[in-house]
Amino acid sequence: MARVKRAVASKNHRRTVLERAKGYYGNKSRSYRAANEQVMHSLQYAYRDRRARKGDFRRLWIQRINAGCRQHGLSYNRFIDGLHTAGIEVDRKVLADLAVTDPAAFATLVEKARTAVEHKASQSAPSETQPSETKQAS
Repeated sequence: MARVKRAVASKNHRRTVLERAKGYYGNKSRSYRAANEQVMHSLQYAYRDRRARKGDFRRLWIQRINAGCRQHGLSYNRFIDGLHTAGIEVDRKVLADLAVTDPAAFATLVEKARTAVEHKASQSAPSETQPSETKQAS
């Protein structure tokens, strides 16, 4: 079997790790052992945070929508419920953009949601036209 010399591959691997660690503080950018450990952690953080970013943006969009709704006297919860009731399918990213860039269009959506919520509430309220049956003592 042929003899394998690993020097070239090892040096290339170490060099790429140290290049990735450029800009790290102190020994983490100079020593291979410390740099390798930090680079591995950094890659794990990057993987985790690519997924966490999606939730962060959703939270930001909800805050912006809520702020826009509150300016029109409606809570975020009732606004979203009203949109679903009215059959308006607009995602939170677009709603947040409208709340920031086009307040007039957002105001019309708030009004449609408000009317849908009020209509839904009036439908679910018990009707008061039926007389209540009470037992009469005989």
